[in-house]
Amino acid sequence: MRLTVTNALKSLASHDQPFREIFSHGSLTVEIYQPNGVDLQQPHTRDELYVVISGSGYFVSGDARTPFEAGEVLFALAGVVHRFENFSDDFATWVFFYGPEGGEKS
Repeated sequence: MRLTVTNALKSLASHDQPFREIFSHGSLTVEIYQPNGVDLQQPHTRDELYVVISGSGYFVSGDARTPFEAGEVLFALAGVVHRFENFSDDFATWVFFYGPEGGEKS
């Protein structure tokens, strides 16, 4: 399996949502995500890793608000309110959902 940003973004362009599942295996799901102007996502039932492809802005997770830029990895615990804010027009990210419903135990 080989995933490329170019192919994932092309696939997303023909889709009616700001996200699209690209790959799935076992508990792992890989999506491409590129919101337009506002991030409307709700808390998810599994843990998530974001690998920022392009752009910059702020990542809000729970009570924390931190700046981000391309190349960074961000983590969101299952069930925690999180979103991207004030992001640039070129913002795009890989999303990796994994593990059991309710998230991994520490």
